[in-house]
Amino acid sequence: MRGLQTARGAALTTNDAQLREDSTAHPPARPWSSTRAAVVLGCIAAGVLVLDQVTKHLAVNNLADGPPVKLLGGAVYLLLTRNSGAAFSLGTQVTYVFPIIAFAVIGWIVWIARRLGSGAWAIALGLVLGGTLGNLGDRLFRAPGPFLGHVVDFISAFDDAGQFFPVFNIADSALFCGVCLAVLLELLGRRRDGTRIRSNRVAD
Repeated sequence: MRGLQTARGAALTTNDAQLREDSTAHPPARPWSSTRAAVVLGCIAAGVLVLDQVTKHLAVNNLADGPPVKLLGGAVYLLLTRNSGAAFSLGTQVTYVFPIIAFAVIGWIVWIARRLGSGAWAIALGLVLGGTLGNLGDRLFRAPGPFLGHVVDFISAFDDAGQFFPVFNIADSALFCGVCLAVLLELLGRRRDGTRIRSNRVAD
């Protein structure tokens, strides 16, 4: 009987050690509180919005009448353009559609923020929200008028006329980074509530 208990105990000890090892290698993520995640999201969005509007103000005041400014040996050029559409000048005849889409995105993020429990998702959505608000401000308050305003773009990569890549701004950069991070989190199985989807292991 003692030998049987010893054998059983060894088996249980081995299983416990394996479970402990797996738990150490893949510790469960601890979800953030919704308040903390919302604060991080809001701070990032506010930071992006302020930076976007300040740089646009500087671009309008300093780049309007001069030649493109060459930076980093030609890797970046600063030149002032105004875009009534999206990237590659798409949708220039339906400018009013973009503010509507922006309001929908903002509403969705605000709704998600109430149940948000992930720091990484807070960063991603904060970038998207800040970028959306930055360009929405141009649509609402710049010429030629509300819902028809042209977005101020001023950064061109590898070309002084936006021929290699569309001329963009800080809001566009934040949107791009936020969307890329969100896609990566989805691929990694990171949920917005702070939990993580784990693939089931096939027993040997």
